[in-house]
Amino acid sequence: MERGPKSSKRPRITDGPASANGKSYYDLFLWLVVFSFGFLWSLPLVSCGLFLWLVVFSFGFLWPFPLACGFSVSELVLSFCLWCVRLARSGVPNGPMHARPLIALLDGRDCSVEMPILKDIATVAFCDAQSTTEIHEKVLNEAVGALMWHTITLTREDLEKFKALRIIVRIGSGVDNIDIKAAGELGVAVCNVPGFGVEEVADTTLSLILNLYRRSHWLANEVAAGKKINGPEQVRDAAKGCARIRGDTLGIIGLGRIGSAVALRAKVFGFNVIFHDPYIPDGIEKSLGLTRVYSLQELLFQSDCVSLHCTLNEQNHHMIHDFTIKQMRPGAFLVNTARGGLIDETALAAALKDGRIRAAALDVNENEPYTTQTSPLRESPNLMCTPHAAWFSEQSYQELREMAAAEVRRGITGRIPDNLRNCVNKEFLHSPGMRASMNGPSMSAAAAAALASHFPMHGGGGLPLPVVPILPHPAGMTSPAVAAAAAASLAAAAAAQQQALHNSSSNNNNNNHNSSSRDKDNDSD
Repeated sequence: MERGPKSSKRPRITDGPASANGKSYYDLFLWLVVFSFGFLWSLPLVSCGLFLWLVVFSFGFLWPFPLACGFSVSELVLSFCLWCVRLARSGVPNGPMHARPLIALLDGRDCSVEMPILKDIATVAFCDAQSTTEIHEKVLNEAVGALMWHTITLTREDLEKFKALRIIVRIGSGVDNIDIKAAGELGVAVCNVPGFGVEEVADTTLSLILNLYRRSHWLANEVAAGKKINGPEQVRDAAKGCARIRGDTLGIIGLGRIGSAVALRAKVFGFNVIFHDPYIPDGIEKSLGLTRVYSLQELLFQSDCVSLHCTLNEQNHHMIHDFTIKQMRPGAFLVNTARGGLIDETALAAALKDGRIRAAALDVNENEPYTTQTSPLRESPNLMCTPHAAWFSEQSYQELREMAAAEVRRGITGRIPDNLRNCVNKEFLHSPGMRASMNGPSMSAAAAAALASHFPMHGGGGLPLPVVPILPHPAGMTSPAVAAAAAASLAAAAAAQQQALHNSSSNNNNNNHNSSSRDKDNDSD
């Protein structure tokens, strides 16, 4: 495991070096305060006689100049207090007295945005791994939280390698590279960041649609290649395939955040917008001024241009394939800024060559990064591909990372899943198949101690363990009494968690299910 930049270490908080003059002025100020208080308190003591003055004077000689004038005992007390304050400010470290939880960025190196948000509660490290085989053993054994982009995949087998993991935050909105059901059964919450990049992906989608209709991309390439286009006949030949936008029908599959943003933008250009999304309630079409269709076949049949904005799951993998392409209008356009796996690229390549689809624009591909050497689309005409960058702008990049780090912080400082905003596997977290190994020696003693010190099971705070970790019996065997007590504790904990989950989500079960599987914004990175 490679460590992050030096800022990942908790800084030692001190006043910093002071100049000699600054220190002298500071001392002078303290002694003036002491002297003034001593003088004011000494006046009443004059009547107490010479003996008291001699006592005070002798005490005063034990201290620097102001006390040498010897006025009162209160002077000594105040001087002592002020010097204690100054000593406390003179660079005594305030670092942690015990180990802090470990948060790991699995498939990246830059932690500069996440560090300021997490450094006061956790140690942040990066792994820069492409698979779990490249992740350091320390992270596998001790990491409580993980941040990840889209370049690494976590299957059940991968998740089982983590011994103390409690929360994964996907830096993006798509979670198709994580087995969220297995994670929930292992007691690991999976979160995403669905609110970032909505404007960027919607704007990119409209840009791609406009390029398909007006062929700006291809015309610019011809000019860059040195082709001279002069006169109406040459313009007609070069711009063949350009179409008028106003009056055409744009079909949107998935009316989530991004789908809705695309629909509103498309209306301004004169599109008639229809959509298909079986997971949103009736009436949305009226509030947005759109037309709703209730089957994919109907949307494909009516649309001059189809734009995909839905999640990728087992049900809609290769949603656009040879049969559904035949249901589209001849010469229709196709745009995908959601997930590459929604389209069968072999079928799309054949449709582009045959002219059944006039042109296509893809920001995502089934196998990324897209390469013209290996892709089925490598020789397809009228195809425009961009490198999964629809989500990016300097602003969205910053917001995305800040929102992901904030979600991890909520998991560390609050309760899981109650304090998480975007937990996508909440329905699996309390299932009977949760991490059985947490009941035995697979969790290292160091990890268990760190978790116990930071995330207690009681008191309403911290990252609660789904079940109580029980270390092996000293003799290597677990006595029947210990086993019975453990079983009772686990049963009580499971019952309490099930009841808490039921109370907190009984009114929102349908919405939670829809939000995890419905056609929503999936710019993803």
